[in-house]
Amino acid sequence: MNEQTINAVNTILDESPQRNFAEGVELAINLKNIDLSQPRFRVDEEIILPHGLGRPISVAIFARGETALAAERAGADLIIDPDTIDEYGDDKNKARDLANAHDFFIAETTYMPVIGKKLGAILGPRGKMPEPLTPDKDIAQIINKIRNSIRVRSKDRKTFHAPIGRRNMPADELAENIESVITRLEDVLDKGVQNIRSIYVTTTMGKSAKVR
Repeated sequence: MNEQTINAVNTILDESPQRNFAEGVELAINLKNIDLSQPRFRVDEEIILPHGLGRPISVAIFARGETALAAERAGADLIIDPDTIDEYGDDKNKARDLANAHDFFIAETTYMPVIGKKLGAILGPRGKMPEPLTPDKDIAQIINKIRNSIRVRSKDRKTFHAPIGRRNMPADELAENIESVITRLEDVLDKGVQNIRSIYVTTTMGKSAKVR
């Protein structure tokens, strides 16, 4: 484990004031020497955190029939009847409430076009367009993977944030989550580590410390 990473985590855990709730911990990522006005250079990655986010991750799925039953058995938080997609599309407040209530969405591939048409304007900007579920995929495996995943998106900004856990998680677990994010960033950025100006770890309302 990178020594600077674990030292940074210990710094924010030790020096941030105690709260009466479990604060989130996130990375502030600052890029350089990269033209994010070109979509091909932007970061848009689903990253599996080895220790999850330290909080429940809500997963909703657009499905019916046997797929819906399998998703329910696998622990999906909400099964959305595809017949209601039009209703969500016609009621923007209802669609926003749906998007804000769940961290990830899955959809049988049959329904992806209508979801894109009716809900794309709500789900897309939030990075919550559904993961397509093809017949060859195991819904239980997908849900288990999603519960330990985050979506990291830069859009066109050189500074952006990525959640990596909760303050009540052990320091070494937070550090390993951080290293997973950094490793993926170095892999996907056009010039790897040369495109990273700095990375800080911070609690929601507390201290920050430099990781890179």
